[in-house]
Amino acid sequence: MSNTLKTISPVDGRIYVERPLATAAGIERTLDSAQRAQFAWNSLPLPIRCEILGDAVSAFVAKAGEIAAEITWQIGRPIRHSPSEIRDFEERARYILSTAPPSLFALQPSDKPGLRRRLKRVPLGVVVVVAPWNYPYLTAVNAVLPALIAGNSVVLKHSHQTPLCAERFVEAFVGAGVPADVFQYLHLSHTDAERLMSDRRVGSVCFTGSELGGGAIIGATAARLFSSGLKLGGKDPAYVRIDADLPQAIEAVTDGAFFNAGQSRCGIKRIYVAASRYEDFVAGIVDRAHRYRLGSPIDPETTLGPVVSTSVAEIVRSQVNDAVARGAKQLIDQTLFAASAPGTPYLAPQVLVDVDHSMAIMREQTFGPAIGIMKVDSDEQAVHLMNDSKFGLTAAIFSADSMRAEALGDALDTDTVFLNRYDHLDPTLPWTGAENSGRGYTLSSVSFEQLTRPKSYHFRTAT
Repeated sequence: MSNTLKTISPVDGRIYVERPLATAAGIERTLDSAQRAQFAWNSLPLPIRCEILGDAVSAFVAKAGEIAAEITWQIGRPIRHSPSEIRDFEERARYILSTAPPSLFALQPSDKPGLRRRLKRVPLGVVVVVAPWNYPYLTAVNAVLPALIAGNSVVLKHSHQTPLCAERFVEAFVGAGVPADVFQYLHLSHTDAERLMSDRRVGSVCFTGSELGGGAIIGATAARLFSSGLKLGGKDPAYVRIDADLPQAIEAVTDGAFFNAGQSRCGIKRIYVAASRYEDFVAGIVDRAHRYRLGSPIDPETTLGPVVSTSVAEIVRSQVNDAVARGAKQLIDQTLFAASAPGTPYLAPQVLVDVDHSMAIMREQTFGPAIGIMKVDSDEQAVHLMNDSKFGLTAAIFSADSMRAEALGDALDTDTVFLNRYDHLDPTLPWTGAENSGRGYTLSSVSFEQLTRPKSYHFRTAT
């Protein structure tokens, strides 16, 4: 087994980053030092912790240009789009910091004669955060920052595709004065990552990744009797009602399907359209899809870069080919996109019609720029099809009737419902998932509940 991490850039296929994997002795030192550092970190007053972490956010944002370029080389996102993740990171981080104090102050029920009662939320200790590559900073900050604010220490295990992201976090935290060993990272093999998460010194695991990875987390932590936070896969639907603003719906759905080369677990993947709007909607989606410029993400004119690897591209191609073999029709001529070629990570956008739920393209997670569109005759049929999935992350409705949309949302088996938009993580609202999309929650003030535990103080006092 190799003891080296190698990140292959999808831009040109070369090794972009190479790092040694942590040794068993290194993992031991990290956990011991994280455990010791946590006690001192938690002893700092909450406002001081927040001030230091706010400085860390500023230090991170100060390197935005360099960090954006690294994102592009590591995952292939067009350089014109990568800076947006840094901006969104700052917005989200500032909000998390602003909501921390009310969430963590001790509560004191009214006292009874001779009794004093208090409820405190105390940290869990060492929190392991396992982050994915597709939005490497936005997904990580959802757990890293609340965990640190709450007084935990954090060990970050980032994807092998984005190891520089873990290193950038450390650079910002150390530069801002976060005490040594409060935040650390480890580059790990899968086997060592499972061992890390099962260690008795770990108080919680926050994982964002695949459904298969989530199962591995559950297995690794089963004996510890703590609840891991799991943010897993999605096959998120959109419904375009008869009263939708069609140009707005077309623009939003196209972006929701193809931004970041379709590599978002909460991007739009399957679309249901009212029969009377179907033809115009499909024509609009096809027109906008043809406007994408597929090519090197280093080129500022590129609007659609490669997917993260050739192996991921081949899975998407297989889903499209399977659908076509079962009767689906491709509406995008791949030859119009010169960079698109088998055996490469460069995929042209693809729109499929005449699809149904027997096809993987409508049922399994698709991490690439391919979507299926179905015609529906009623709201009830749309809701039935939207719920016909093992996933339950988000759903988008496009309609002029917000009351009707809310009623439809009540019938959907998802934990987030959008109206006339998609894939927007509002930090004031919890981010979670139903069914195979995961468990637990991040964002909003309730995110601190998953990273702390309630501790009761029931004192008999002198009368």
